[in-house]
Amino acid sequence: MMLLDGAEFSFSPTAIDPSGARHGLLQTPHGTIATPAFLFCGTRGAIKGLTAEQVRQCGTQVILANTYHLSLQPGAETVAQLGGLHRMMDWSGPMLTDSGGFQIFSLGHGGVAREIKGCRGRPTARTLIKITEDGAWFRSYRGGGIHLLSPESSIQIQRLLGADLVLPLDECTPFHADRTYTADATRRSHRWELRSLEEFRRSTGKQAIYGIVQGGIYEDLRRESCAFVGEHAFFGQAIGGSLGGNREQMREIVAMVCGQKHPTKPTHLLGIGGLGDIMHGIGCGVDTFDCVHPTRLARHGGAIVPPSLSDGTGHWNLKNARFAKDPNPIDASCPCHACRTASRGYIHHLFRAGETLGGQLLAIHNITFINRFFAAAREAILAGRWREFCRINGENI
Repeated sequence: MMLLDGAEFSFSPTAIDPSGARHGLLQTPHGTIATPAFLFCGTRGAIKGLTAEQVRQCGTQVILANTYHLSLQPGAETVAQLGGLHRMMDWSGPMLTDSGGFQIFSLGHGGVAREIKGCRGRPTARTLIKITEDGAWFRSYRGGGIHLLSPESSIQIQRLLGADLVLPLDECTPFHADRTYTADATRRSHRWELRSLEEFRRSTGKQAIYGIVQGGIYEDLRRESCAFVGEHAFFGQAIGGSLGGNREQMREIVAMVCGQKHPTKPTHLLGIGGLGDIMHGIGCGVDTFDCVHPTRLARHGGAIVPPSLSDGTGHWNLKNARFAKDPNPIDASCPCHACRTASRGYIHHLFRAGETLGGQLLAIHNITFINRFFAAAREAILAGRWREFCRINGENI
């Protein structure tokens, strides 16, 4: 039995490609998500630089918010008093919140430059004080107060936030952790996830809970964790933790985990947003993805473009001088507001002038691009053209 509140959650694969890629429908109280789908990150209760209506107009189905940051500012109780995340953000669609663990542990382990899921853009101060069986003790970056994030408190916070899909507290071991530590952390995460399930049962709300597969880069630990999540009453399963130090290792881990995952539970891959990696994940059977990449890239002048147009990076940096007098839209085939109204040269000027409109226009374009990419992927799976879709987009599956 899958653990959720009420009968408003379901997942039904509607088409499965021989590769393992699948199209499905993920039903939540705030709407049905057509999968594969991408979750855009509204870390502190906002998609940076955009209103919820603008995000909707870009074709977005589902967004993500961050338990760690929202628990510190403005506080989960305040969010609840403001009507929960959906009302506070004016977002009527499905939403997921993470447990807060990733932020605590990534900050606590310091820089992880060798990690494929690096910590670029996050604060560098080490805020993690210690990890015990109770949970994670950390120092707030807002005021310096000391807090305990436990499996129970993480669920309590997420209940107050009110997202449809929630995650249990787990320990995100970094790439440089050895096997002994990773094994201990994986099994501690399993104990925390069981406590999260118990707290979830004790409280109420229209939500469903995912289990998280840990195990780092170690195949036997990943298999153990897949079996754990599969045998307990989680509605869905998420692939978390270290995915290695390079793209090849990451893809090996994702493929291995997907080969062991529960076949009927929706599968989410945490923190991966490159187009090639997304296609590989979809081909392995991943249903949903999240990453800050599209909006973070926009804030730094990056416009996502089809692989055939980029130089292998997947994007153009419109701050580069070659775009200064370019009168063309970012992508003439894109229907987004940015491509309909602004030239590459104008966006270049906005960044050079320090105008925040440049980042806003690129965020609109990048979100629209990713949503169109996923819509085309779903159509290709339904039409039996998944491998052709991948080849056209520069990925040989």
